Amino acid sequence: MIVFSTPDIVAISGFILAWTVYAVTLERTPHGRDSLNARMNIYREVWIRRMLDRETRMVDMQIMLSLQNGTAFFASTTLLAIGGGLTLLKSTEEALSVLSTLPLGIRASPALWEIKCIGLILIFVYAFFKFAWAYRLFNYVAIMLGAMPFAAKRDTPEAQSHVMRTTRLFQSAGRHFNRGQRAFLFALGYLGWFISPWVLLISTLAVVVVMWRRQFDSDARQAVVK
Repeated sequence: MIVFSTPDIVAISGFILAWTVYAVTLERTPHGRDSLNARMNIYREVWIRRMLDRETRMVDMQIMLSLQNGTAFFASTTLLAIGGGLTLLKSTEEALSVLSTLPLGIRASPALWEIKCIGLILIFVYAFFKFAWAYRLFNYVAIMLGAMPFAAKRDTPEAQSHVMRTTRLFQSAGRHFNRGQRAFLFALGYLGWFISPWVLLISTLAVVVVMWRRQFDSDARQAVVK
């Protein structure tokens, strides 16, 4: 039995290609070095260097705590999304029965519906691992902040090396957090496949356009560039 139609294959291939090209462009190309994410990496280093000059660092630890809490929120939300996806997978017949009554033109076999549900669950599983690892990395950064040399030793080679190690770890945490959020946004585009493969192509394009504008043509980016 043929599960995937030609439009389905085209749509899901376009979805995977769009995600891959966007991620590679943002993280691996010179153009990506001008993105909002890349600009914030610069300010991460600025933060760590300025913190080295301060004797009292309680405010810095409070900021780090807020970053950890935000990451933990997304990780727990992802678990809820995974649970929702599993529930949807378990209720295939009920879901198809309800959707068949709606004027959306949804016509999917149970096998195809289950494949769509599994794909959505896998996206959220990927996002969970990214958020969980980012949370762990933020914990490591907090430890590195606690081990930061005193301000009186800020000009020593040890202090400068510690700043760079902390910055690289901090940037890695931000990179994994960004990947988790990217998976969340692409999951929204993926939902279009539950309606039709053509809606998947449109929703994927919409997600890419929104994310691209936020990274390269948003007020937030202009604020950190000027």
